Amino acid sequence: MPMKKKILYCASTVSHIMNFHLPYLKAFREDGYEVWVGTNEIKTIPYADYVVDLPFCKSMTSFQNVRAALTARKLIRVQKFDIISTHTMLASAVIRAAILFLHKRPKVYCTVHGYLFNEGDGLKRWKYLLPEKLCAHVTDVLMVMNHEDYAIAQKHKLYHGKLRYINGMGVDLTKFPPITDEEHTAARTSYSLAKTDVAYVYAAEFSKRKNQAFLIKSFSVVCQGNSHMKLFLAGEGVLLEKCKQLTRELGISNQVCFPGYINNIRNLYAACDVCISTSLCEGLPFNILEALACGLPVIASDIKGHRELIEGSKLNFLVSSSNELQEKMLFFLHNNENLNSIKNNAQKIENFGLEKNLKQIMKIYRN
Repeated sequence: MPMKKKILYCASTVSHIMNFHLPYLKAFREDGYEVWVGTNEIKTIPYADYVVDLPFCKSMTSFQNVRAALTARKLIRVQKFDIISTHTMLASAVIRAAILFLHKRPKVYCTVHGYLFNEGDGLKRWKYLLPEKLCAHVTDVLMVMNHEDYAIAQKHKLYHGKLRYINGMGVDLTKFPPITDEEHTAARTSYSLAKTDVAYVYAAEFSKRKNQAFLIKSFSVVCQGNSHMKLFLAGEGVLLEKCKQLTRELGISNQVCFPGYINNIRNLYAACDVCISTSLCEGLPFNILEALACGLPVIASDIKGHRELIEGSKLNFLVSSSNELQEKMLFFLHNNENLNSIKNNAQKIENFGLEKNLKQIMKIYRN
């Protein structure tokens, strides 16, 4: 009986695998692969035959990442994988570093979920660019999610074999159909929103990169005297308590709601009127894609991942400062009566659907 093909599928956290990659693990299993997952802890992961603990640390210079690389190197030599698939910048750097000097190595597919640097960042970009250039030698196929990252990868030749553009990992559009008027009314009731309230929503992990504090400070300026403005900050993370404290210090805790991690985020989108993201760096953000699929207009920081989705749109806005963010929030407040006609009705989201992108990405692996 011939031996099964093997794939090692890596990301820095279990949550990243669970949120974005289960359809791909399933597809590899259906293709006859023995599926191994390498991540930061051992947990049961659907469609994974084996889960391996790789002690990734967010600080790129931590000795823990050396341990993770050595663990991965030993695993790769023993198991003789056919394919390695890496995701998240940290895991991709550590895993590819582990195989730099292996005589016999698997084929490496690296998916970039957003480079943490831009061409205009000057010398500081080399903190992230240098590891990418070092690992390019073992990167057989590089997949990127926005055209600015594509240009970066092409300019600096951050791959050994092929460079491919993909429309993200794909959003399951069956779970995010456009919000109906009836759903909107019912959801607002469940969140105790009045008919005259304008609700803004930002769903993201509380972290420095997601930049919730910037949004809270901007919101505090425009909501003073506008009691009908409400802000929902959904999610969990290391900066959650600091953000709660900030709302108390600014005297706006009665207008900012922290509902925590929400399994059915569509119901919160149904209750709200506008999606906001003040993130500092993105590849192709799921929260924006999901909100657009539901029909919400979007205000987002002017960064490459956001530009990919909403640049050129008349009713979605990119902002570069607190003043611009305040101006756009007030725009939707003053157009409250016309919000239903303003909503985008799931524009240009079809290309980012899971079904279409799963086929495209699996074709890249199979070829």
